[in-house]
Amino acid sequence: MNALPLIEAKRDGKALSERQIHSIVGAFTRHEIPDYQMAALLMAILFRGLDATETRALTVALRDSGQKLTFPNDPRPLVDKHSTGGVGDKVSLVLAPLLACLGFRVPMISGRGLGITGGTLDKLESISGYTTGLSVPHIIQQVQEIGCVICGQTDDMVPADRALYALRDVTGTVPSVPLITASILSKKFAESLNCLLLDVKFGVAAFMQTETQARELATSMVRLANECGVKTRALLTDMNVPLGRAAGNLLEVREAVECLEGRGPADLEQLVVESAAHLLMLAGKAQNIESARPAAIDTLRSRKPLAKWEQMLAAQGVDIDSYHKQVTHQFAPAIVEVRADRDGLVQHCDARLIGEVVRDLGGGRMQKESSINPLVGVDQIVKAGEPVARGTALCRLHAATTSAADVAATRVRLAFTVGDSASARVGLVTDVIV
Repeated sequence: MNALPLIEAKRDGKALSERQIHSIVGAFTRHEIPDYQMAALLMAILFRGLDATETRALTVALRDSGQKLTFPNDPRPLVDKHSTGGVGDKVSLVLAPLLACLGFRVPMISGRGLGITGGTLDKLESISGYTTGLSVPHIIQQVQEIGCVICGQTDDMVPADRALYALRDVTGTVPSVPLITASILSKKFAESLNCLLLDVKFGVAAFMQTETQARELATSMVRLANECGVKTRALLTDMNVPLGRAAGNLLEVREAVECLEGRGPADLEQLVVESAAHLLMLAGKAQNIESARPAAIDTLRSRKPLAKWEQMLAAQGVDIDSYHKQVTHQFAPAIVEVRADRDGLVQHCDARLIGEVVRDLGGGRMQKESSINPLVGVDQIVKAGEPVARGTALCRLHAATTSAADVAATRVRLAFTVGDSASARVGLVTDVIV
């Protein structure tokens, strides 16, 4: 097809028709349009935007570019959660088995981390034997039999989005609300969901720096998903401080397991429970949030989700005996405590600086092909409002070498602010977009 008239139309601020959008996405998927022309269109979209009709057409075209998950009829609703990414965000690891125990089916197709935001697949692949690359029949069978799966996108699922995202990543066209909306929702729509919960983060360590930006994105996604028949709502959550007390792949797996055992950090448990409670409401399993929260809490603390978690691990290739030994005994070669230099109360812990340190220790990647060290990271992070004495630990660093740990310790100490009184901070969940 001739892409130039569409590029010129969008450059001039005109709306593209549904037919035009489907045609250009299909042609790009078939490699009939060169990257430089698609890049020009993406830049035009970045500056001119897409209206609601165009965004919907792009989302559906991306979804329809590949294979969709088709599940048998079943009284259990199909649900999922998507997070825009943050430091220490291991909610999915706890939430998927919890939702399965609450009577849902959870086909959770997740991604990898880039930069300072940890990827769910990277965390899970820190567990020896865990397989994230599953076939569509395996995904469907596991969801039907166990209730949940956490895996990667197959080669045949939404291939147009994969190609478009790679192009956006190298052409400076990532920060477009319509393009982000279409990218996220096309993958979720390919899961054939009944209900979707979005966790849209804002702050220094989030993709959206301000709550206003996060609200715009959340509103766009919630409106479109509901129009397309997927019952959806979004939580706006603070990502100025790390979630939980650990950041780093295997360290976050340990913390997720602690949460499943009923001894996880309060903020992590809160976000897990809120996510589950809102999905219970969306699916009609609870009349209001006040009745949904206790149901989620009781199930989480029953330890049934812990058993479901291990069942999921085994189904995806993990030897459970080896897993228990790994989670209990495997640590990085160098572990160093970062200590407070005065008495007081922790006023703040900068999530961005923590995330950058974890990445630079080898726990994250600057490029998609970079390798990951699953053992490095930061844990035992003291939370805002907690007292410390001079010489007591603010956190603990896990590094490949002592020299790397010492360098990181100097940087991490700057992430903590200790004062005479606790600073006021916003709540973890600041709003719900419906």
